[in-house]
Amino acid sequence: MDNATDDHQRSRPRVGHIQFLNCLPLYWGLARTGTLLDLELTKDTPEKLSERLVRGDLDVGPITLVEYLRNAEDLVALPDIAVGCDGPVMSCVIVSQRPLRELDGARVALGSTSRTSVRLAQLLLAEQYGVKPDYYTCPPDLGVMMQEADAAVLIGDAALRASLHDAPRLGLQVHDLGLMWKEWTGLPFVFAVWAARKDYLAREPETVREVHQAFLASRDLSLEEVAKVAEQAARWETFDAELLERYFRTLDFRFGPEQLAGVREFARRTGPTTGFPADVRVELLAPSTLRQP
Repeated sequence: MDNATDDHQRSRPRVGHIQFLNCLPLYWGLARTGTLLDLELTKDTPEKLSERLVRGDLDVGPITLVEYLRNAEDLVALPDIAVGCDGPVMSCVIVSQRPLRELDGARVALGSTSRTSVRLAQLLLAEQYGVKPDYYTCPPDLGVMMQEADAAVLIGDAALRASLHDAPRLGLQVHDLGLMWKEWTGLPFVFAVWAARKDYLAREPETVREVHQAFLASRDLSLEEVAKVAEQAARWETFDAELLERYFRTLDFRFGPEQLAGVREFARRTGPTTGFPADVRVELLAPSTLRQP
């Protein structure tokens, strides 16, 4: 720290950003509010970002629900922001050649390494449909999957492509995992939360709160201007603006009491078989105790 520039560079919070369509509105908002340059932003998949946050390579960022619950002792969740759904999600699906009740012992391809989505699919199939398929992991290419398996679990952009374009063309059933969870439990589902490392929070409490406020402001602006976000995204995506706007409006970026109840229900049902206590404590960032000027 010999000069002010180096000191400033080192003090920029290292923040993660999910490089999927579901978080594009948040990125748009960060750029529009002018806070993007205040962050040392790392774009990657949810799994890679989760690993980096747990490892300490990021200070604040999104983390998949299962990885958050497994590492809750080292992390503090940021309230009021998450990636989830309260009903359909559109981008987390089971695509199947036969009814789900007929998948006992059948081959089911997992086109994702996302433990949260995979665990949700396995939970729903086991407890709602009473089936235990033979799961295996493979790249998210629906055509190849359906040559080797009876059903496939897909997330993110691959799920949108499969459920909106490929599955109807191939005559396949599409089951939305968000809707299945809602119908089963009556609760929203949270796929990823934003969290800060506790060691970073202890050193930089106000920076964490500034990052939190930046994401909240970004989320609010993005949802106000969601038609613009969809219109611009449609220029380089395979989906048109109308569909993207519907998708962005379908997603639930909140993390309040109802979403927290959904997280606790998921933990209760899956914890002991997934690597965290059924009653794991979700610690939320407390409001600042500093007086505002």
